[in-house]
Amino acid sequence: MAVRQDFQETVFSIPKMDCPSEERLVRMTLEKNALISNVTFDLTARTITVTHADSPAKLLQLLEPLRFGASEIETRQARPVQPHTPEELKLNDLSERKVLYWLLAINGTMFFVEMVFGFIAQSTGLIADSLDMLADAIVYGISLYAVGKPVVSKNLAARASGWMQMLLAGGCLFEVGRRFFAGGEPVSTLMISVSFVALLANVSCLWIISKHRHGGNHMKASWIFSSNDVLANAGVILSGVLVATTGSQYPDLAIGFLISLLVASGAFRILRLGRS
Repeated sequence: MAVRQDFQETVFSIPKMDCPSEERLVRMTLEKNALISNVTFDLTARTITVTHADSPAKLLQLLEPLRFGASEIETRQARPVQPHTPEELKLNDLSERKVLYWLLAINGTMFFVEMVFGFIAQSTGLIADSLDMLADAIVYGISLYAVGKPVVSKNLAARASGWMQMLLAGGCLFEVGRRFFAGGEPVSTLMISVSFVALLANVSCLWIISKHRHGGNHMKASWIFSSNDVLANAGVILSGVLVATTGSQYPDLAIGFLISLLVASGAFRILRLGRS
């Protein structure tokens, strides 16, 4: 079935869309407009192509509250699209739901593992990285919950996750400040070993997603952003090495502070979407 002749395609640049939550936020924001028939993400170029029967200016108004730096690149006549058969869509949805369940289980488990050993090792880096795992688990959980749900339900779920992320990120920042003034002795060997396990977990997520990374846009996003999570694990491992070689807690505090800010930033954007 071809796209109606009165539909247009508008390409928007979204330069600040750089985590799984933000890709979902853009998608949920645009779902508020009933005149949108399709949204395609080019995550490497940080652009989206929206097929719609509304004015590009109104779509931009929806995106602006997210503060991702959205801007219009071009608008053109929509091209005909050959849709998938219902059977193909059903099989693809079942396959992707199975992948999301695995990702949710891995990230949820590693959240608890890193949080517990973070306190045992007195490492704010491990605690903060556990929150990053939790943020990803929440995103995958919302993706599963949102299937077939109305926009209002999706927004409520996103806001609840935003408040949870904000509360935990605030607690981690408090812990960074407390240990900065009170001092601490992070156990570097435990930091490195647990971070290495977390690294293996993220690599496992990449392997699970790999066969879907050229499929649906949300799966492409999971592939790209899970790749970025590997860098956070490497940062905690590096901070553990620096703690061991220098005898200072500051590398651990620095990586804990940076990851906590990253989680808090994602929470702010989720809550801003709910208010808009």
